[in-house]
Amino acid sequence: MRILLVEPGKTPVLKEIDGSLKSMQEIVGGTIQVLYPFAEPVALVCNDEGKLLGLPLNRALRDEKGRIYDIVAGTFFLCGAPEGSDRFESLSQQTGEAFQQHFLCRENFLRINGKILCVRIDKRREL
Repeated sequence: MRILLVEPGKTPVLKEIDGSLKSMQEIVGGTIQVLYPFAEPVALVCNDEGKLLGLPLNRALRDEKGRIYDIVAGTFFLCGAPEGSDRFESLSQQTGEAFQQHFLCRENFLRINGKILCVRIDKRREL
């Protein structure tokens, strides 16, 4: 199964996994949680207890106006999630590359006066 692996502080990479629950749990480092934050039929799979375990903050999830509504802690991956199905499948090459660009900028998070500030690091400027 083709996934997009997104690790904290790293550039996202397309990767092949066997698609078993065990392989998914190994990637996220524990019990999986599945989110569907995109209009596309794509699942975001992360560690269910990432924030409770204090895993490093990875990437922000934003609404249609670009406002942050959540932050994913720890390593996560994206895979295909056909509508009306409870199974996962490979990302198409096109979808994988589109989300690779979406998550290309690494993000650092700072807590200032009780608020979290997101600082995006544009990888393209480092090249």
